[in-house]
Amino acid sequence: MKVAIFGNTYKKENLSLLKTLFEVLEKKQASVCVEESFYNFFLEHIDFKPNVDILDATENFSANLAISIGGDGTFLKTAAHIGSKDIPIIGINTGRLGFLADIASSNIVKPLEKILNEEFIIEERSILQLNCNHCPGFNCHNLALNEVAVMKQDSSSMITIHTYINDQHLISYQADGLIVATPTGSTAYSMSVGGPLVAPQAKNIILTPIASHSLTVRPLIITDDCEIRLQVDSRTNSFLAAVDGRSQVFEQSAELIIKKADFSIKVVKQKDHNFYNTLRNKLMWGVDKREQ
Repeated sequence: MKVAIFGNTYKKENLSLLKTLFEVLEKKQASVCVEESFYNFFLEHIDFKPNVDILDATENFSANLAISIGGDGTFLKTAAHIGSKDIPIIGINTGRLGFLADIASSNIVKPLEKILNEEFIIEERSILQLNCNHCPGFNCHNLALNEVAVMKQDSSSMITIHTYINDQHLISYQADGLIVATPTGSTAYSMSVGGPLVAPQAKNIILTPIASHSLTVRPLIITDDCEIRLQVDSRTNSFLAAVDGRSQVFEQSAELIIKKADFSIKVVKQKDHNFYNTLRNKLMWGVDKREQ
């Protein structure tokens, strides 16, 4: 088995688990390669040098499994590197909430051994593809596992986002921004501004306005075979678009097209873990303090 490892490159205190990780992989006789920036980072902070290859993620590569070490942000970056390569991703959570990262950093041995023994399930997660008529360079980072967010660039006036679904006018949002999220992303930025929670296997796209100027405007769930077209009016003649947190400034003449990509991201989950357990355990779903 060939394993590709990606990791968080700014929290050295989270590197203590690496020795255990490499021991488990060596025991299973896995061939290991480590993304170059993470490799250089951890070599500065650990007292051993593992027998691994260096991975240049900008080039084409293959693996049987990808391991993401960090929080959900690191998982999203790993997914961006994986793209359409059809490599399943498992996350070791060294962050805070860790909704995507499935293995707790406090106990990685048994879960990893089970996964390396192919005792796991794979969830296919849809992703969004962003295209723009005025900025082809953005297409290098145009895939979102969580969301595409369109936002005002400054901190003062709102923007108007003319929104079309399959070329039919939906609404012109007057707001601080608009989030177009996948079901996976429903528990991320969209949730933080009042969007609905959606099971990750659902075939939907969620549109959630950010600080809408009208109380009659609410989040909307549509089917994921729809194409969404956005045109923005702004007093600054520009706006910000972010794809899973990777942001870029656009001129307001830019037209954004968002649709589901023709491939998915494979997320590895432990057999005894599911979306509803995660809601209860990590979001305290249904917890009643009066019962404690």
